[in-house]
Amino acid sequence: MKHVHWFPAFASRLSAAGAIGLVISGAALAEDTRQLATLPPLARESLRQEMLDNLLAINEILTLVAADKIKEAGEVAEQKLGVSAQGKNRNLPFEARPGPHMPPDMHALGMDGHKAASEFAKAARAGERERALKLLPNLTSACVACHYSWRAR
Repeated sequence: MKHVHWFPAFASRLSAAGAIGLVISGAALAEDTRQLATLPPLARESLRQEMLDNLLAINEILTLVAADKIKEAGEVAEQKLGVSAQGKNRNLPFEARPGPHMPPDMHALGMDGHKAASEFAKAARAGERERALKLLPNLTSACVACHYSWRAR
């Protein structure tokens, strides 16, 4: 039986958009094995908004670091992501506060993220550029761990 080498010819005709579509459709078919955190709808919405705000903060921090404004990046990290940023939702009704409804392991990842941001902020605000740069990836480590482990719907 003759072996047919059809894939290289097919691949050379496949557009980048088509390749991306195949990858996305394959990913969409994959089972989501992350743990479900059953949060009340209002708490889930508060958490979603907080995660979007965190993305903006991380982008702002990276922009400041790229502009060599390390101390300013440290200020933003502490104010928006660090331990001092905890409790943003304390004035919301209980059903809208994500923290109390999170599974303990999920909540612990969030706490790790706040602590990592404060550690980066401390080094950055002290002008310890090299140390701050080494700590920079830790700003997203807890985010990645949580998003790979948990889902809210």
